[in-house]
Amino acid sequence: MSRLLAALASVALVACSGGDHQDVREWMTTVAQDTKGKIPPLPVVEPYEPVAYDVGDLLDPFKPAKLGSDTKKGGGAFRPDLDRPKEPLELFPLESLKYVGVMTRKKAWYAIIQVDSALYQVKIGNYMGQNFGVVVDISESEVTLRELIQDSAGDWVERTSNLLLQEKGAK
Repeated sequence: MSRLLAALASVALVACSGGDHQDVREWMTTVAQDTKGKIPPLPVVEPYEPVAYDVGDLLDPFKPAKLGSDTKKGGGAFRPDLDRPKEPLELFPLESLKYVGVMTRKKAWYAIIQVDSALYQVKIGNYMGQNFGVVVDISESEVTLRELIQDSAGDWVERTSNLLLQEKGAK
């Protein structure tokens, strides 16, 4: 039985391979004549023109001396006193402190600062806030602080902040 099946498969294979398949060859020739590849032209490359870097007397930004803190004016001169004892209002961020009142005693101005439900008296020279803020002025409408913060280069710089007097009933 298997011999008969193998013989029939051989006859079928020989029958299909014979013939010239002229119709397929004509179709391929016709399609190849009408089809043309379209390749876009290469872009025109413009010649490179170098530009001279002429800055005259300006400081070269890539010199190592530029990176040192000795070339800065004042930025690295400020440093907080890390050895002094912290005052109670330095534990709180400046945003959580409220200036609620002012009083004078012996010609000295004292600001009344509220944190949560506690009240504190501060005078010029006291510290408050978490950025080494020292009170430099107290008026009837605001308390002015000079804070020391680090910039992106790591130098300490001064920043002025104000606490405005809170209106009665304002939260």
